[in-house]
Amino acid sequence: MLAASCCDRRMCVCPGPRRIAIPVRSSRLPLLSDAMPAPAHLFPLIRNCEISRIGSTACYCHHRHLCCLSSHFAHSHFRYAPQKKFAALYRPKEHFNHFIHTRDHASAPQRFYLTPAQVNSILKANEYSFKVPEFDGKNVSSVLGFDSNQLPANAPIEDRRSAATCLQTRGMLLGVFDGHAGCACAQAVSERLFYYIAVSLLPHETLLEIENAVESGRALLPILQWHKHPNDYFSKEASKLYFNSLRTYWQELIDLNSGETTDVREALINAFKRLDNDISLEAQVGDPNSFLNYLVLRVAFSGATACVAHVDGVDLHIANTGDSRAMLGVQEEDGSWSAVNLSYDHNAQNEREVERVKMEHPKSEEKSLVKQDRLLGLLMPFRAFGDVKFKWSIELQKRVIESGPDQLNDNEYTKFIPPNYYTPPYLTAEPEVIHHRLRPQDKFLVLATDGLWETMHRQDVARIVGEYLTGVHHQQPIAVGGYKVTLGQMHGLLTERRARISSVFEDQNAATHLIRHAVGNNEFGTVDHERLSKMLSLPEELARMYRDDITIIVVQFNSHVIGAYQDEEL
Repeated sequence: MLAASCCDRRMCVCPGPRRIAIPVRSSRLPLLSDAMPAPAHLFPLIRNCEISRIGSTACYCHHRHLCCLSSHFAHSHFRYAPQKKFAALYRPKEHFNHFIHTRDHASAPQRFYLTPAQVNSILKANEYSFKVPEFDGKNVSSVLGFDSNQLPANAPIEDRRSAATCLQTRGMLLGVFDGHAGCACAQAVSERLFYYIAVSLLPHETLLEIENAVESGRALLPILQWHKHPNDYFSKEASKLYFNSLRTYWQELIDLNSGETTDVREALINAFKRLDNDISLEAQVGDPNSFLNYLVLRVAFSGATACVAHVDGVDLHIANTGDSRAMLGVQEEDGSWSAVNLSYDHNAQNEREVERVKMEHPKSEEKSLVKQDRLLGLLMPFRAFGDVKFKWSIELQKRVIESGPDQLNDNEYTKFIPPNYYTPPYLTAEPEVIHHRLRPQDKFLVLATDGLWETMHRQDVARIVGEYLTGVHHQQPIAVGGYKVTLGQMHGLLTERRARISSVFEDQNAATHLIRHAVGNNEFGTVDHERLSKMLSLPEELARMYRDDITIIVVQFNSHVIGAYQDEEL
């Protein structure tokens, strides 16, 4: 199907949700190769992701529509394999260099680029930094602070992020959430999961105190102190519904009190599973308020992966569901940087995960469980919140859809039943939890959605962040990767590298610095302003073809405090 003629507009690949094949309506999308000069008034629209509305003014296609590409290209780079009547999309990042250099010599149009100031405006729009307060001039936390940032590819962005300090217990929570089939599930999880984790960690006495306060109408003890960017949204309309579900959870914890100290690993697993169960239950029960009723259904039928860190002293726990990642940046004795994985992707590339899925279903389904590296031939992550289409029985799905609002009945995706759907659930939100005891050489933690890891190797991430945080650059020989490079070109590369080093601190945020490299790095590993400008200038219909949403949190550790913990233990 993906090799169909571009004359068949139904077969054209169009932007849409990231991780799952769904029906889409096609529209003619111009492919930007070289572009006409853009009037100055267009740049605010570019920054606000509105260039698509006036795309024909800013750029035009040189007779090479994306769906005219070869069948090999289509099959190689589309991430989610569709069924016959479905189209999935993926951005062919590997072909971007060819794409931006494609020229029509007959017309020879002028190209336009964003200025460095405009590039910075886009890259820094969603950045956020937090420094842990000092006491008596000393930072007694193992965390110095964190930087976070997001760069959208989808419109609206489907990624979310969260960070909070636990007030009734010790530690800090940080997480990235990658949505698919819309942003509703990622939004709900980013708002709710930390409360479930915090409640799971609370001692029995504190839970009783909170419940008594609710019963008597007194003010509640604050559980979390949020660290949020002004653009990070909280749903006020659903707050009462979410609170009632959370209260039911802590009431059950009170009833089940065993008197034992809560284990962090167990608390993380219980919180993930309980929130996913509540998302499912809320969608089944519905709500008399039509807005909320549609909201809970959107949350349940979309999906989200989650990668969460809990840092308490030298104890670092990573709870991961899906294919976002956690990576530890370690400084070696010679000053170089190495990367340590603290999570595993839950997808077809993880053999243990494939075996887990197969063990949970009859042997008769073995060949249909994972097809084309996707769960049931459709879904890339093997663990996720929401996605009730891979969890509910067919009968339950039909009942909820038929009794739901018209918007749900009119949605082709919600009515679509995955093929070979015999023994649900096929998907779980249970996280894989990894514990790491921090050492003085462990300098930082990177949590990021797969939009980063698809473009950068973890070792490059460790080096770029480490050099940014320390200001010390270990120069490696310039690798040209088999390219024929003239002496003049090599001189240009060296000059560019020197300029890059001198301007490294133009970014005041480590996550922003990493995004700059993820989007702008060329084949020689240096930030190419031309490439960065073109990637950031892509209309929203095309941006998703070349990269995913990118969300990053960089946590910087306090080596002195961590070393003091070790000394006390000795």
